[in-house]
This record gives sequence, C-alpha cells and structure tokens, in this order.
Amino acid sequence: MTSPSSRPGPRDVVRSGLCVGCGSCVAQGDAAAIAPPPPRMVLDGHGELKPRGEPGWMRHGPPAFARTCPSSPVALDETRIAAELFPGAACSDEGMGRFLGAYVGFAAEPGWRERGSSGGLVSWVAAELLRTGRVDGVAHVGPSDNGRLFCYRLSRSLAEIQAGAKSRYYPVDMSEVLAEIRAVPGRYAVVGVPCFIKAVQLLRREDALVRERVVVTLGLFCGHMKSARLVESFAQQMQVPLAEVEGMDFRLKDARRPANWYTAQFRLRDGRTAQRDWFHLAEGDWGAGFFQNEACNFCDDVMAETADISFGDAWVEPYASDGRGTNVVIARSPEMQALLSRALATRRLALDPVGADFVARTQAAGLRQRREGLAYRLTWRRSGLRPRKRVSPERALPWRRKLIYRARAAISTWSRRLFRLARATGKYRLYRWWARHALALYQGLAYSTGRLGAWLAARPHAE
Repeated sequence: MTSPSSRPGPRDVVRSGLCVGCGSCVAQGDAAAIAPPPPRMVLDGHGELKPRGEPGWMRHGPPAFARTCPSSPVALDETRIAAELFPGAACSDEGMGRFLGAYVGFAAEPGWRERGSSGGLVSWVAAELLRTGRVDGVAHVGPSDNGRLFCYRLSRSLAEIQAGAKSRYYPVDMSEVLAEIRAVPGRYAVVGVPCFIKAVQLLRREDALVRERVVVTLGLFCGHMKSARLVESFAQQMQVPLAEVEGMDFRLKDARRPANWYTAQFRLRDGRTAQRDWFHLAEGDWGAGFFQNEACNFCDDVMAETADISFGDAWVEPYASDGRGTNVVIARSPEMQALLSRALATRRLALDPVGADFVARTQAAGLRQRREGLAYRLTWRRSGLRPRKRVSPERALPWRRKLIYRARAAISTWSRRLFRLARATGKYRLYRWWARHALALYQGLAYSTGRLGAWLAARPHAE
C-alpha cells in the first residue's frame, strides 16, 4: 500500500483506479516540452481516457503532479481549497460546501431553458459572462470533429455556447483546451464536473499563468462519469452503426413528460434519428453504475464544492415531474452571487431562494453514495494508492445497504470487463443478458430496501 505521504506519478494513479481522465497532467506547461513523444490522453480498453507517455514521465509526471492531480492523496481536499477560495461564504454540513446563496429555478430569458437538459442556467450564466465582457471564452464540452462524439472546446460567441448546451455522459479531457488557454492570452471560464473543477483549482494554485487566465469556474453536480461504452451499448441496442452517428442527445427534452424520464436519441448522417427511453435499455438505471469510471467509487464531492457557482437538477417534486427542466444553483463567490441577484431583479432568471436542506434533498441519492457508501467502500481498499477522503472507513451499516453498495460496485466493474470481452468476441447478446439480470437484482435490492425503510419510518416510535 502506498502511503498518503508519498509522491505518486501518473502510473500510480492509473494503476490504482483513481484516474478521472481530466488531462491536467498532460496539459501542464513542461509536459509539451518532453519529446519524443509528448504525453497525451488516450482511450483505454474500457473506453476511458487515461494519460500515456514515456516510462519516465509515467513514473513521475510533471514536477507538480502530486499536488495538482485531483485524485492524488497529496493534493489539498475540496474543503481546504474552498476555504481558500471562498473565505466569506458560509459553511454547510449537507455536502454542498461553502455558499453565499442557493436557488431553484430556470432561465426565464427566452431560448435558454428550451435548449438545456435542465433549466438552462449553465449556458445562460456562461453566455452572460461573455455578454458582460467578464470572459473572452468559455471552456465547455460540445460536439466534436476529432473522431469522438464530444470534446472540450473554447466558445467565444453566444451561438457556440448554445451549440454546447445539454448534458454529455461521455469521456472528455481538458488537456487541449488548457493548452490553448495557456497559449492564447485572455480571460476564461471553465465548466466542468467536480473533479475537473478541482483539477483546475489545484493547477491555478501552482501555475500563475493559469491563475491569471482562468477567472471563473462553473461546476456541474455529478453522480459519476461514464465510459464511451455506454454510447456503444445504446447504439447496439438501437441497431445504430456508430460510424453513421452524427450526434447524440442523452436527455431528449419533452415538456409533456417528467424531467427524470431520460430519452437517448441518435442523429444519423443521412438525417434519420433513433431514440429509446433509458428504462428500456439494459443500462437504463443510472444509479446502478453501469460503465462507471472506477475513480468515481472514491469521490466525495457531488456539488462541485470548489467552483464559483454550481448547477444541478432539482430531483424533488414538483420539479422532477416538470418536463421543461429545473435547476438547483449554488453561488459560492460574491461575483456569482451578484450576477444572480442582478438577473433575478430584472426577471431574466426565475429563481426562488432555498436552504441547504432543500439542496441536499435534491441530491439525496448522490450524497448517500458519496458519504455512507464511500465510507463502506473505503474498508475494501487493500492495495494501490490510499485515497485521502473527508469521510472515515465505516463497516457498521445495515446489511441491505451493504448489499446495495456491493451490487453497485460489482455492476460498475463487470460491465466494463464484460463489454470489453463482448467487443473482442462479438458476443453482445451475452453481455446484455448479464446486464439485464444484474440490473434486476440491483433494483430488487434497492426497491426492497426502500420499502422496508418506508415501513420502519411509518411505525410508531417506542416511548
């Protein structure tokens, strides 16, 4: 077992299953000077992005690697980073981190809510930063022309930001866009999931140029990251050749249906479309963890605690049933709190203030997985780097909860392995047979546990 005080390199993080594929290590200034060849991010056999470089670089990485990798046990955790960034923000013990204000609502300005997966607030705020001249470009995920479906890119116009709206459950990395930020003077905003924003903040602490140019961070609430195999499996089940796919919508919006009824849609090069509801697909239950990045088992940040402003879905009623989409938004920096206040006063945003308890309820499942579940999973760790987390290992859970966490971890691991085998042998039917039975078992455990918990909660308390 590698001790937390050691200095890990990229190889250590990858072999320990802790690499999130953010690309921060590849993007650091000295990495490009290494030849031949310079390190780069590549898709591995499981469809996840990982760094690849010369043996010496993989052993040690760039000089600041141990302090800038978001999964490094040497790096600062989210609580300490947020304390430095937002000293005037109140603290919360509900898993949402420091904040100045929290709201539920949507973009009232026409066109934004309709284009987004949820309430349109992420794209609206990014566009507002451009419109007001606060930033010259926004780094976010959009459609790709580099052989992958999606990638990080820099948008410098409202049209480009609108084209990048919607959720993307697909592996991407920031290496190229961070290199562009370093190369091209300007002020930039970065949109990302919690581990990516943490990587940016750690890099800003070490690199004066990145600190000068990345002036705003927009965080996205995250359940876990998916590999590229999710798209492949969906395409297989819809009988869509990947080579003919021009674009994909993971959450096709329909105002007539509940927001949490996800529909996946492929757009083909000949103009045709193919779509199917997630719950009719073998991996359609998000919480089961199919094709989950292994590193997500050891993450304890749901709400992007190091971002200036964070956005999620309002997964509580009556918002979850509203097919138009509704956001939860957390302002952590004074600048972002002021931006929301101005937009609310001019009715460009429709927002209602909410408390920490409300925000926690909207993300109850994710917080349970990243607190209670993480504490249990930490007791399994026997080899590789020991991740330093803000929860302590804990085995004292009800046996049904333990079974759920075991089942979810098994699905995460074996979906990656069995689909890789299916790709090699062409036996996709066998993989889908396993996936459907594994999902049925998981849902049976989760449903029975939920019913049991509701029954116990309804019983009169003993005096």
